[in-house]
Amino acid sequence: MSFAVDVNLLLYASDLGSPEHEAARDFVGRCAAGPEVCCFGWVTLMSYLRMATHPSIFARPLAHADAARNIEALLALPHVRVLAEEDGFWALYRALTSEVPTRGNLVPDAHLAALLRQHGVTTLYTHDRDFRKFTFLDVRDPLH
Repeated sequence: MSFAVDVNLLLYASDLGSPEHEAARDFVGRCAAGPEVCCFGWVTLMSYLRMATHPSIFARPLAHADAARNIEALLALPHVRVLAEEDGFWALYRALTSEVPTRGNLVPDAHLAALLRQHGVTTLYTHDRDFRKFTFLDVRDPLH
């Protein structure tokens, strides 16, 4: 069994000022402990790096080196997999976005959803309700 984790949970786990910090930190800790295969898209990891270091998003943004070390700690775990776009991704993305009208902030969500579909991952842990629009996903909110 495998699952994927969305960027918002990583951000809450890193943001000491977030009301969701403790619950997200505990959830990410359980993911890190294994044994289930935990998947991240490169889009998720790079979004984490972008947002965790951004002063308009975090009251106390992480230094780039600290955020990068957080990613490296995840990548070092034997049960973590990073998903990348493969041949046929664009056609899959276009088919998915023909089913779910996509614009603005839903574009990166559709990107991740298409990536998960391409790799056969159907369970996504996130605090973002927009992912429920992608009916093939089993969306779970570990913070509620």
